[in-house]
Amino acid sequence: MKNIIETKQLSKTFSNGGVQQHVLRNIDLQIREGDFTVIMGASGAGKSTLLYALSGMDKPTLGDVIFDGENISKKSSDDMAFFRRKNCGFVFQQTYLVDSMSVMDNVLSAALLVMKDKKQALAKAKEVLKAVDIDESMWDKFPTQISGGEGQRVGMARALVNEPKLLFADEPTGALNSKTGKDVLDALTAFNKRGQSIVMVTHDITSARRGNRILYVKDGEISGELDLGEYVSGDKERHQILRDFLGRMGW
Repeated sequence: MKNIIETKQLSKTFSNGGVQQHVLRNIDLQIREGDFTVIMGASGAGKSTLLYALSGMDKPTLGDVIFDGENISKKSSDDMAFFRRKNCGFVFQQTYLVDSMSVMDNVLSAALLVMKDKKQALAKAKEVLKAVDIDESMWDKFPTQISGGEGQRVGMARALVNEPKLLFADEPTGALNSKTGKDVLDALTAFNKRGQSIVMVTHDITSARRGNRILYVKDGEISGELDLGEYVSGDKERHQILRDFLGRMGW
């Protein structure tokens, strides 16, 4: 299977009051195309920092990130912004939807950043909104008029409308209850089964078991990896295998 991302000696250091804090330490990592990769670890382990480095949202202090054959660590800020727009989608704990724009316009505006043809962009926006189970009756509503779970799925539609090579999700269910969280995870799983590559950071075991590959980050390094295989709903053994792995990692 093709690697969509490779890192070489990826390191990130922050300066705090003159003291150097090493958040990522010489990480050599491959992210495979089509995988649902989950990054786990204790608070402060470097999970989100790793995700931001992989996506080009933050530059590493040392090392390289090769994204689909391009070394994005060497790109300028402007070039990187254009690269992300074409190749990356982002889903965060907060939706960051524009409150003054309708559900449809939030998604359509993202599509128009890449697509020249408005008719094509509108058709794609409708397609992804339906795919994340946002009914047409909601398209003219504003973000303040829909639930948190619906807003997260709209955010997912916005992230996916340009058919990114890789979808990055940082604690996408962290602010949701179990029912709405499950709806978001179901949507992510469905897109992955269609071939969408996903990298997700989470502290939640229920969310993590949706992935087929688990990476455990400890003290800025990948300290363990687990291959869970394809997700199947109701697989209790999968849950226990993941719990056992996390136990071995010191979770």
